[in-house]
Amino acid sequence: QVQLVESGGGLVQAGGSLRLSCAASGRTFSSYAMGWFRQAPGKAREFVARISWSGGITYYADSVTGRFTISRDNAKNTVFLQMNSLKSEDTAVYYCAADRLRFVVARRIRPEDFGSWGQGTQVTVSS
Repeated sequence: QVQLVESGGGLVQAGGSLRLSCAASGRTFSSYAMGWFRQAPGKAREFVARISWSGGITYYADSVTGRFTISRDNAKNTVFLQMNSLKSEDTAVYYCAADRLRFVVARRIRPEDFGSWGQGTQVTVSS
């Protein structure tokens, strides 16, 4: 099982940028697709972005397409979320997660598709 630790959250003004990182432990990190989710107070956890195990295939929620970019560095066991043009509605706790299955390229974006989760990092966008 992969263990995950997020970092990089914080307070930023609307229109600004943040880069989240998720460090993974375990030798099999490079065989798992990774995802980012977020959860705002009183709302359900929602999908943000997903990247395949090789990094060659990405998926995004409509609300972040064109503003957020997911990437990974398998040599460093790390996945990133670059967030630009931030809006107040992006305020949430952001979680990274590893797919339950290895070597999957399908568009699996439900929280139950992911088996390992980090503790989350708070992102607050002030308007």
